[in-house]
Amino acid sequence: MTQADLDRAAELYEEAAEELDRAARHSKIAAGRFRDGNVPSGAAHAWAALGHIREAETRLDEQARHHRTKAELD
Repeated sequence: MTQADLDRAAELYEEAAEELDRAARHSKIAAGRFRDGNVPSGAAHAWAALGHIREAETRLDEQARHHRTKAELD
């Protein structure tokens, strides 16, 4: 792998981590809103959490697609 490949991989993992951090924060807010009986806000934060998870998956999927050509079958 070139340095550019390694830098891109690091970027994708950092982006995925940031998205998952956001998902965790939205999930905590959603939990609190549901406990308070504020269903519309709880649902909005729950969906936002899922959106951030999907974005993280996109970054990880890109890495998986790249690495599918790198692993050797014995």
